[in-house]
Amino acid sequence: MLKRKNWDRLGLRLFLLMWGALVLSHVSAWMLASQTLHGPVGTHERPAPHAEDGGPPMPPPEGFGEGPRRPHEPGGHEEHEPHGPPGMAWHLPLAPSLPPSLPWRTGLLDYGVRLLVIALAAWWGSRWLALPVRRLVSAAQRLTPALAQGRPAPRLHEDEGTCEVRDAAAVFNRMAAELSGQFEERGLMIAAISHDLRTPLTRMRLRLETGEVEAGVRERCVDDIREMNRLVESVIEVFRPADAAPARRVDLSALAQSAVDDLAETGAAVNFEGPAAVVAADPLALRRVIDNLVGNALRYAGSARVSVALSAGVTRLVVEDDGPGIPEAELQRVRQPFRRVEGSRNRATGGTGLGLYIAQQLVRRQGAVLVLGNRPEGGLRAEVVF
Repeated sequence: MLKRKNWDRLGLRLFLLMWGALVLSHVSAWMLASQTLHGPVGTHERPAPHAEDGGPPMPPPEGFGEGPRRPHEPGGHEEHEPHGPPGMAWHLPLAPSLPPSLPWRTGLLDYGVRLLVIALAAWWGSRWLALPVRRLVSAAQRLTPALAQGRPAPRLHEDEGTCEVRDAAAVFNRMAAELSGQFEERGLMIAAISHDLRTPLTRMRLRLETGEVEAGVRERCVDDIREMNRLVESVIEVFRPADAAPARRVDLSALAQSAVDDLAETGAAVNFEGPAAVVAADPLALRRVIDNLVGNALRYAGSARVSVALSAGVTRLVVEDDGPGIPEAELQRVRQPFRRVEGSRNRATGGTGLGLYIAQQLVRRQGAVLVLGNRPEGGLRAEVVF
């Protein structure tokens, strides 16, 4: 790693940028303004007139270049002969002239050049100074998908930029590494717990099914074991990497019709209607979403209506029921894990509270949105918008 330059700070870079822009604007304006004037300002010389081309120079006008005459001489002044060899052209110095005032066009040009140079410096400087911020934003945007998909977390260069930029990059890299480690440990822990739970649950179920136990007790125990297995599967589904199954074109209507038919065979009051619709999604995850939403409607309302709607290039999967609905203040809270309107998490009154949470996570992985709302005539309306 390169040696840290503690003197390279944002304030120093900003000072150098402003100083350079100011000097450049002054130099540019001075050069352009000088070119618009008709020659340099100062002392000018004028050659003495000649009688004819190629002839001897004409004498200076009478009295020109004479000194003061004495009072007793004619004219009151003493005559002085000009000095210099005969035949020499006269170059008569003029008195220094005052600098002419700048015309308004020259002043406007000066102002415009300075404004242009400073504006260009501000534009370039803003991009130059904001480049580390854009890199940080890009890395932060890529961090969440990387963690969700089990990929290495993005890193920033810790040896580039000012002291403030290097410090921010180091803090971001440490944070990303810690988050990546926590996500990896969490996945391993969930996998280990799931494996350790499934093995004794399977043994218990086999013993109950084959042992001499009262029928009522056996059925209740088997139901409890199945519920625990479903809970384990739900937790595994939540922590499964997002890229475990790539998306592909799926006939949404056919998938929904299949789920409804399977439930109808068990005697559930559920039906489906809608046109054919194709979406890009993981079919297994999408089937899990349909099962969760329909199962939630059947649990609380006893019936469900599933439909597919197409409008303006948007595909909607809609699940409606005639149940009590959800209070408006609870519509966002029920999306959280283990959150239910009825907080006992009793299987008889609604389960563990993971259904809507899992459905929302799976919907997000498909690039869709889960919308929950109460119907005006009563009941809950859940929409998956693609």
